[in-house]
Amino acid sequence: MELLQALQDRRSIRKYKDTPVGREAVEHLLEAARLAPSWKNQQCWRFLVVTDAAKREKILAGFGDDNPGKKGIAAAPVTIVVCADPAESGIENGIHYYVADTAMALEHLCLAATEMGLGTCWMGLFNEDLIRKGLGIPPTFRIVGITPLGYPDQDPKPRPRKELNEIAYFEKWGEN
Repeated sequence: MELLQALQDRRSIRKYKDTPVGREAVEHLLEAARLAPSWKNQQCWRFLVVTDAAKREKILAGFGDDNPGKKGIAAAPVTIVVCADPAESGIENGIHYYVADTAMALEHLCLAATEMGLGTCWMGLFNEDLIRKGLGIPPTFRIVGITPLGYPDQDPKPRPRKELNEIAYFEKWGEN
């Protein structure tokens, strides 16, 4: 699959089949994430792969029942908790780059999953402390995102995107 095709095909998947995802496939996705760029190449990210039902319950406890992605985590055979150590990244102009570093790594993982026919859904609305404590994640690490991972049991339509001329300017702000 070409990169642009993976970018066009990627969707937020919230319904999964109960088909297992093999460790080799998960490691392939983690390798894609590992190759992401980062602040001064510090690679501040860490990935906790969770398949154990009891541990996945601890993740679910950190999501409100009104979160539409919660059912996806409950159904998917794998959940990946994406963390970062802010001390392994930098702050410049008030921007905490551990978030950008980790976001790029997670997006690499999501695109690789799309290429393999797997679904993901970046989730960020959760109780970080509850999940961190439940999974034994050190307090120095931040949970930046969580994604269920599995074979999709839905085929959502593409979400609307702004036209390029609405978001990109050449040479002068506001002009195309």
